[in-house]
Amino acid sequence: MGKKSSKDRLSNEINAGSMADIAFLLLIFFLVTTTIVSDKGVLVKLPPWSEEEPDIAKLNERNVYSILVNADNQLLVRGEPTQLRDLRENTKIFIMNPEGRPDMSEDATKAIVSMKNDRGTQYETYLEVYNEVMAAYNELRDEAALSRHGKAYEFLTKDQAKAIRTAIPLIISEAEPTAFGEE
Repeated sequence: MGKKSSKDRLSNEINAGSMADIAFLLLIFFLVTTTIVSDKGVLVKLPPWSEEEPDIAKLNERNVYSILVNADNQLLVRGEPTQLRDLRENTKIFIMNPEGRPDMSEDATKAIVSMKNDRGTQYETYLEVYNEVMAAYNELRDEAALSRHGKAYEFLTKDQAKAIRTAIPLIISEAEPTAFGEE
């Protein structure tokens, strides 16, 4: 066996100097061409921060529509078990109180929807409940816009839409979630 020269060893190696350049160019290409989808979640406008103590006003229980969701994703609305499919219509009836019942809200401007979840509530259930409540308000505003102005709420002028929002204000209160399985 003969001695191997340094030329023989070098000829078996692959020059990887340009591999880093190619990897870098591919990385830049994918960063530039990829669009990143960001989840927006639930868009809620929070009240401004204040150092003052909140005014604890005694609410008339008649005007509060309480929705509790337990760890098993079951709804309890004003103390009664309710199905999700009935929530929107029941919320609309509570807010408007078309029959003038004493156990429903006095007026749409005084109606408060109070939501409380258990920490074990699935996020999907929370969103479904929230969406049903929002849909109830949207449908009520749409119905009011059609009856007053003859067109859907989304096509109203700013002043007309403001009048509808004043007549049917969106008042949703979200309470601090309870510990897992408490409700």
